[in-house]
Amino acid sequence: MEKKMGKAGYLRRFLPYYRPYLPTLALDLFCAILTTVCDLVLPMIVRTITNAATEDIGALSVKMIIEIAGIYLLLRVVDTAANYFMVNIGHMMGAHLEADMRRDFFSHLQDLSFSFYSNNKVGQLMARLSKDLFDVTEFSHHAPEEVLIGIVKFVTSFIILMSVNVPLTIFIYLMIPVLGFFVIKIRHELQHAFYSERSQIGEINAQIEDSLLGIRVVQSFANEEIEKEKFKKNNEIFLGIKKKAYNALGKLHCVIRLFDGCMYISVVAAGGIFLMNGAITPGDYAAYLLYTTVLLNTVSRLAQFTETFMQGFSGIERFYEIIDVEPEIKDAPDAKPIENVSGDIVLENVAFRYSDSNDEVLSGIDLHVNPGDNIALVGPSGGGKTTLSNLIPRFYDVSEGRILLDGRDIRSITLSSLRSNIGVVQQDVYLFSGSIFENILYGKPDATREEVIEAAKLAGAHEFITALDEGYDTYVGERGVKLSGGQKQRISIARVFLKNPAVLILDEATSALDNESERMVQKSLERLSEGRTVFTIAHRLSTIRNAKTILVLNDEGIVEHGNHEELMAKKGVYYNLQMMAES
Repeated sequence: MEKKMGKAGYLRRFLPYYRPYLPTLALDLFCAILTTVCDLVLPMIVRTITNAATEDIGALSVKMIIEIAGIYLLLRVVDTAANYFMVNIGHMMGAHLEADMRRDFFSHLQDLSFSFYSNNKVGQLMARLSKDLFDVTEFSHHAPEEVLIGIVKFVTSFIILMSVNVPLTIFIYLMIPVLGFFVIKIRHELQHAFYSERSQIGEINAQIEDSLLGIRVVQSFANEEIEKEKFKKNNEIFLGIKKKAYNALGKLHCVIRLFDGCMYISVVAAGGIFLMNGAITPGDYAAYLLYTTVLLNTVSRLAQFTETFMQGFSGIERFYEIIDVEPEIKDAPDAKPIENVSGDIVLENVAFRYSDSNDEVLSGIDLHVNPGDNIALVGPSGGGKTTLSNLIPRFYDVSEGRILLDGRDIRSITLSSLRSNIGVVQQDVYLFSGSIFENILYGKPDATREEVIEAAKLAGAHEFITALDEGYDTYVGERGVKLSGGQKQRISIARVFLKNPAVLILDEATSALDNESERMVQKSLERLSEGRTVFTIAHRLSTIRNAKTILVLNDEGIVEHGNHEELMAKKGVYYNLQMMAES
């Protein structure tokens, strides 16, 4: 397992997201400085008036007080305007950063390979895409402000307090590292708690998604209580993590409050002694107390910002954990598109094993498929039929050997070009939430409505679609739940008709259908297969009797090949499968 980079590394990678918004950030930080002016000026005003009153009461006039009050009110107007900008435009800058990161995150997810999704839960990814990045918004907006305000107040207060009383100022500032030590120590607890919190939220999301998408199975088995118990366990784990986080936060606030008290009493007691001895004036003493308040508020604010910092940083860390996942399947540097595909496919000594396994799923596969050939793949479960079909569009890459399309190694073809020439009809049809029209249009996003309707007619779907109240604008529901299995399958076939690929992969496309639906869908598939190179993975052997070549696969590779009559005459593996199907 790779070692995680440090905080500085993550922050260096995060900073470029500010680049498009540097003018906004600069103005936001300028406004942050303006908002500190009033806090820094008020103690000086109090000092001036107090010293004037104690040294020469006659020097204190109504005009002087009005002028000072007017200046302060003017500063307050500026402070109000600056604060409005920070809250409004500053937060929008953070929202833009969040949107940019979410765009990059989602774009990266689209590029990741099948193996990534086999090993990661969608709920976890959704948590990273939503809650984590929202916390990054707060971090990205407030972190620069808080750091700059803290520096300005620390430095300015130090300079002014040193001009009033050097020993007391040094004593006070020496106490700050003590607070810093405890804050850093507690920060580690917070970081671990917030990271665990994010992870557990992902687990809860994953379980909710799993349970709700499978609600029909849950209710058909009357297993609602089992789902409730699973959710209860995840919820209690999350509650335990929150307890640790709030325990750490409680300790942080206790340390800050205790530190505040110690500093205040130190200033009051020591300042009182200096005042009694005439080392400072009453005005200096009042200003010192006020500047100490400014300093303490700044320290407290920075310490309390630790929570926002830790939450935001956990979000950044989890963001880059996914961004750093390299797609296993990607274009070669010299990859080029392919045009005018005829569908000639060659497999040369192809072997495949999954990256997390040493066992070969396929080995030594040699095959030449001429354009327009219909090749059927049959064999026992686990024999590698679906794996072989997944290698052609490069959903996975071969471990050994190569696959050629029209004489070109498919790894030298851009993924977009390769896959745009291959159509896949699967057993488990996925329809997106939206209308029937939108789902068919997915096969060719720039198609006209007339082209969509023609594709539906070719797929044998037009008749049932037009019989619906909303026709092509009918909402299909989540994953197409409002339609029957046969209807969904014909819509998926229409989608491929619209795509019009040269190569077609039928992955047990009718195995989940009833007999009547299967007959209708089979007719659609026969029309779809005309003039294309077709790979058919068959569950029901009756559907592939007319295939030009039938390949029988098991864990030893291709053990038989030929047409239906030839294989039946051999009375081998295919013959036995046929007899089992008919019995």
